[in-house]
Amino acid sequence: MLIYGFHAVLARLKRDAAGVRDLYVDAGREDARMRELVKTANDAGLRPHFVDGSRIEKLCPRKRHQGVVAMVEFSAPALTLEDLLDSVSAPVTLLLLDGVTDPRNLGACLRVADGAGAAAVIAPKDHACQLTDVAIQTASGAAESVPYIMVTNLARAMDTIRERDIWLVGADDAAPHNLYQAALPSSIGWVLGAEGTGMRRLTRERCDILVSIPMLGQVSSLNVSVAAGVVLYES
Repeated sequence: MLIYGFHAVLARLKRDAAGVRDLYVDAGREDARMRELVKTANDAGLRPHFVDGSRIEKLCPRKRHQGVVAMVEFSAPALTLEDLLDSVSAPVTLLLLDGVTDPRNLGACLRVADGAGAAAVIAPKDHACQLTDVAIQTASGAAESVPYIMVTNLARAMDTIRERDIWLVGADDAAPHNLYQAALPSSIGWVLGAEGTGMRRLTRERCDILVSIPMLGQVSSLNVSVAAGVVLYES
């Protein structure tokens, strides 16, 4: 598969250069970012292909490739929810997404989850984003380090998670307390809905606690990936 853009390609080179089969760079770019990327590739024993910018555009038409495209061996972690829960030990942090359909939001959530040490991101198979190339590119390598588990029934999956003594904490604008006032458990599954619509009713009802993120300015809510960063780093 193809990944593109400086962040995604450089992250892959640093984490798993052996999985990069070919690297194409725009020969017309000689700025500091390109020199860093080429040096990283060379240090890993990978010889980039310096090609015309039109060749890059043909590889990734109408994408924000920034003159950098890599052909990689992609291997997303393959786990069922039960396998995941059997493999983790307390304290554990999970991120559950309800109704997040934008691939860039999903990719950003995966990236935040990786940075915060979350064990997995969980979403329903219906009305949710698949792990598309845009999501993978936005995740900048996190799509291969954080399992993205899609379940048939999110409400039932939440019941399974609660049975493992993992408390489910939903972020809800209408919650009576904010996350800085709540006593948060050590093992936690953060539940976030789509921006604007929030969590579905059954999802909200299965949360053990509902908390809000304080909004002190003019906007009423945060982008879901920003909200994920706030709550994951608080737990």
